[in-house]
Amino acid sequence: MAVQTTYDFDMMLSSAREAYGEELLAMAQEGEEFVFCYSDNVAESTKAGQMIKQFPDRCFNFGIAEPDEVGASAGLALSGLTVFSQVFGPFLPLRAADQIHTDIAYNDVKVRLIGTHSGVTAAGGPTHNDIADLALYRAIPNLTVCVPADAGQCKKIIRASMDYEGPMIIRIDRAGSPNVYADDNYEYEIGKAIETIAGDDVTIISTGSNIYECMMASKKLAEEGISAGVIDMHTIKPLDTDAIIKYANKTGNVVTVEDHSINGGLGGAVAETLCEAGFGGKFKRIGMPDVFSVLGSPDDIYHFYGMDRDGIYKTIKEML
Repeated sequence: MAVQTTYDFDMMLSSAREAYGEELLAMAQEGEEFVFCYSDNVAESTKAGQMIKQFPDRCFNFGIAEPDEVGASAGLALSGLTVFSQVFGPFLPLRAADQIHTDIAYNDVKVRLIGTHSGVTAAGGPTHNDIADLALYRAIPNLTVCVPADAGQCKKIIRASMDYEGPMIIRIDRAGSPNVYADDNYEYEIGKAIETIAGDDVTIISTGSNIYECMMASKKLAEEGISAGVIDMHTIKPLDTDAIIKYANKTGNVVTVEDHSINGGLGGAVAETLCEAGFGGKFKRIGMPDVFSVLGSPDDIYHFYGMDRDGIYKTIKEML
């Protein structure tokens, strides 16, 4: 059954980038044992900044040395600690790929790498667009990869990760995304997709803050009698293949939407699953094409490449 969402309201904004710090601060105040590594873009005014002020003995600033931070996080974890390590998203997979692969994943340590400003949300052009990370992460053994849909779900992931074994990537956007869920009173489990809207004609599988645009597209399609379901695939790895096959067989039409290259990300993962399951319906990926992005705000970029509600609506109409 679909959970209660807020997709009827356009301006219920929240920040997953702020939420992770808020939850870390709350857990530290509750007595949870972990350490926090961070880069220079953590402002003192944020909840993460307050965490640093209140618990300085367990917080370590690595400036703009991302590979050093990831390597040191692995060392801390090898000493028996649980480590949360925040890195500016665009530089996490590209500059620290070796450390993620060899220090974190190979050693199978309890490090949660929090990549902020992921996708195109840094709005800093191609050097700051984080659009190839999911393809890298999916190919590395031992990594769990989570992408929260909103601030509330980000807190759930942070909390759930304390008791989760092995390394994890938590991929969040810049800030100011609409809330997807009406409240936090829904069941969340790492690796289990969530049906946010039930549908009979087409299944939209998405992740992260794109979920909201998918729900708005579903609303627009519903006005024309098209029933579009929306699935929150908040965990990219391990992928909920059972949910993909279930909802694909239900509707016969599947569209994926992601703030990532269409090569190797969520769309690729879903395509692999459907092909191996013998799916005979229609399938379409929506995401960044195989190009370096035009310059602009995230909303402008989404619209330019058909990744917003209007583009999703148009793609599904053409598909059907």
